[in-house]
Amino acid sequence: MAHRVTGVLIFFFLFVHVLDTALVRVSPEAYDDVVATYKTPLVALLEYGLVAAILFHALNGLRVIAVDFWSKGPRFQKQMLWTVMGIWIVLMVGALYPVLGHAVREVFGS
Repeated sequence: MAHRVTGVLIFFFLFVHVLDTALVRVSPEAYDDVVATYKTPLVALLEYGLVAAILFHALNGLRVIAVDFWSKGPRFQKQMLWTVMGIWIVLMVGALYPVLGHAVREVFGS
């Protein structure tokens, strides 16, 4: 279920990204305004959520491939899920500063 949810969230992000990028042809000033909102702490938090969705979707996708195409995959799917979750948590902790560092400095000062 989480794999489908993250897939849908990534799809909607890409849809919005295409729309906001296309805005530059319609109104460069509106595009600049939209891009300015992307520098807010709230959007940084949403970016962290996007990183979480992409990482989980990619790692879990590899697990799904292993379950489907490896003859022992179904037998080890629970262990592979826990491995995916462990790797995902480590990567998300590693992404904290690069993704949220600017937002923390913005909120709490440099």
